Amino acid sequence: MSLYETLRHFADSYALVMMLVLFVGLCAWPFRPGAKKRNHEAATLIFEGQDDGE
Repeated sequence: MSLYETLRHFADSYALVMMLVLFVGLCAWPFRPGAKKRNHEAATLIFEGQDDGE
């Protein structure tokens, strides 16, 4: 087997699985149990210090 075929086999199998695991992990990261407070802070950060004058 040439180096090209070896790298292609790796990319077609193990690297694909690793990328899928990384993708699922990054998608699930904001939904972990301890993230609620930080997510709320990030969502309301743009409204900090605003006075509407109403």
